[in-house]
Amino acid sequence: MLTLKNVRWSPEAGHEVLKGIDLEIPAGQLTVVTGPNGGGKTSLAKVIAGLNQITEGSILVDGEDITEKDITERAKMGVSYAFQQPVRFKGVTVKDMLDMAAGGEIPDDEVCTVMAKVGLCTKDYIDREIDASLSGGEIKRIEIASVLTRRGSKVLIFDEPEAGIDLWSFTGLIEAFEELKKEKDKAILVISHQERLLEIADQIAVIVEGRVRIAGPGKEIMPQLMAGEKYGTCPVEAMGKEML
Repeated sequence: MLTLKNVRWSPEAGHEVLKGIDLEIPAGQLTVVTGPNGGGKTSLAKVIAGLNQITEGSILVDGEDITEKDITERAKMGVSYAFQQPVRFKGVTVKDMLDMAAGGEIPDDEVCTVMAKVGLCTKDYIDREIDASLSGGEIKRIEIASVLTRRGSKVLIFDEPEAGIDLWSFTGLIEAFEELKKEKDKAILVISHQERLLEIADQIAVIVEGRVRIAGPGKEIMPQLMAGEKYGTCPVEAMGKEML
């Protein structure tokens, strides 16, 4: 389980972006964090991963405080993060990246399975370098594949995984999330506005202006989102109703 207690974060010499987030992300469940753009969702993902250090509060994984750990230490402890805008690695092939993510060489059948989940043909991509020759959508899929491959993960964080993914591939990704939920030791956190992801969420949290406006079981929160109800200053229309 991932637990956030009074998590606050401000960039250097900037205004406070996260304003006291209290949230629990249970293992064996899919939690989707949604809300209007600029509300703090990606900032939340980054402080959990350790890309930014919180200014107040605490972050725990299975009861262990990881607040002072850096991104490398958190990764070793099982916190995996798929960037909204993935980085590129000249000279590193897709197979290299998957092997590094898994902590050792992975069998060909496992490579094929995980590549299929993100809608990529193994033979066309496995030996390609992760460089400027890949489109934004392609590199996004490859990074998601690397997170799915990672062994020993306790917390999986996906920041807008639907970005750059076509409908056919997204269907495979939905199935991958459904499979991940069966692994009861993993807490899955997805940042998204996408209706299909919200529909399969066990838990939904709506973050507005750096605060959790409402959170609870997906089957209770989703109908309210679809009905266009308001949470304080956050009408669902402001989130982009076309994305829901």
